Amino acid sequence: MSVVALVLAAGSSVRFGGDKRRALMADGRSVLVHSVELACTVFDDVRVVLRDGERGEALGLPSACRVISSADYTLGMGHSLAAGAASLVDSEAQAVAILLGDMPWVEPATLGLLASKAGESTIVLPCHGGQQGHPVLFGRDFWPALVRLSGDEGARSVVRANPHSCVRLDVEDAGVLRDVDTPEALRQ
Repeated sequence: MSVVALVLAAGSSVRFGGDKRRALMADGRSVLVHSVELACTVFDDVRVVLRDGERGEALGLPSACRVISSADYTLGMGHSLAAGAASLVDSEAQAVAILLGDMPWVEPATLGLLASKAGESTIVLPCHGGQQGHPVLFGRDFWPALVRLSGDEGARSVVRANPHSCVRLDVEDAGVLRDVDTPEALRQ
């Protein structure tokens, strides 16, 4: 199964109190670099959605990833996701993995497992301890709906509208639930 990765990293980091994408982890890499390099270990095509006018080099991103600009990033995650989904017109992949740039603790094996369950007409959702997490993988059939997203809800509406297409996969990886919303979350 061919899966393209789309890393969402255009948010404003309001709860963090600064640009959390640049916050350093214990290994000296930034949260965003860690998340993007993780995606690059599993997926051949990695695209990163950044704020309008930002460059990947300025954030230390690997040159192999493609930067997608979100002009309407201030209007919410749905707009950034739509910008990223619109970039998929040149992709021959059967599914897209929507990763969040502030979730650096997902294990590569988990990404591989999720990708192995993806299909053109499925939505794959990881679950840990009864909670739904990220990344979520959307089959190609759902890409037009992703392009139409707006607001700050992300793709929840697409998931809710297609319950029979959802494949919930229980994983042992607590990283699917852990994000960096505050400096305290980074230190834990």
